[in-house]
Amino acid sequence: MDTVKVFAPATVANVGCGYDVLGFALEGYGDELTLTRRADDQLVIKAITGASGIPLDPATNVATVSIRALLQELGVSAGFEMTIHKNISPGSGLGSSASSSAAAVFAANELLGRPFTRQQLVPFAMKGEEAASAKPHADNVTPSLLGGFTIVRSYDPLDVFAIPFPSGLQAVIIFPQVEVKTSDAKKILKKQINLSDAVTQWGNVAGLISGLFLSDFDLIGRSLQDVIIEPVRSILIPSYDEAKQLALALGALGYTISGSGPSMFALTQHASVAVAIRDQVSAFYRSRDIEVISFISSINANGTVVIP
Repeated sequence: MDTVKVFAPATVANVGCGYDVLGFALEGYGDELTLTRRADDQLVIKAITGASGIPLDPATNVATVSIRALLQELGVSAGFEMTIHKNISPGSGLGSSASSSAAAVFAANELLGRPFTRQQLVPFAMKGEEAASAKPHADNVTPSLLGGFTIVRSYDPLDVFAIPFPSGLQAVIIFPQVEVKTSDAKKILKKQINLSDAVTQWGNVAGLISGLFLSDFDLIGRSLQDVIIEPVRSILIPSYDEAKQLALALGALGYTISGSGPSMFALTQHASVAVAIRDQVSAFYRSRDIEVISFISSINANGTVVIP
């Protein structure tokens, strides 16, 4: 096999209380990448469609940076050329760079005979995240590669895994078309937190994971609370508190920021509630002259896959 086409899903990171350690994969939204072996050892990006402003330089593009890390670990010389189609734009808070990184290492692994497992691909995709944001995050690339809800138990040594979740869970994504720079979203975070807030956050993480394991939607809703990151980052998103209260009043289990924003997400177990949240929160933003992209997604259990 000399050519492979793959799909890597967009993702929601942090999932409220799980800053830098929790994430889940979305269904139908993400990157499509076609990778072809070359006769030389060059990494070439032929085209990127669906988004603008993404570098074609293999020294800085997250996809080629990730593949290069994989090749260095194998100690082999190989060349590839690729095309990428992006369904989620950079700066969305939905793991755009992670989707490209995951797609690239998964495709290269396929063409090289699968020398690595999905979990073993995570560190290489993290190199792409490091190129994009100066820090090798795992909370987006892990669900993009593995699918479902995932946990980063440790960064040193890296320990990542997927956990069960209820099949009826749905996510509503609300993406107002405003700019929130990841660098700004990180700068405003507090360097120290109160012990009482930390205890509350730990309890919520434990409750959320237990709720997912037990398919206990009420417990998921009670635990989807963030007392550390959301209160700070929400000020960067216009009308955040009003949008959240509207979603909760419509029956959302919880509503909070996806990654560093500006995208937000609600979780629900009812299709009718998901539709109401999508339509009414979108209308709320448009009434304030803020355009919004919104959609409903089930949880993607498969992660990155080969597609026709």
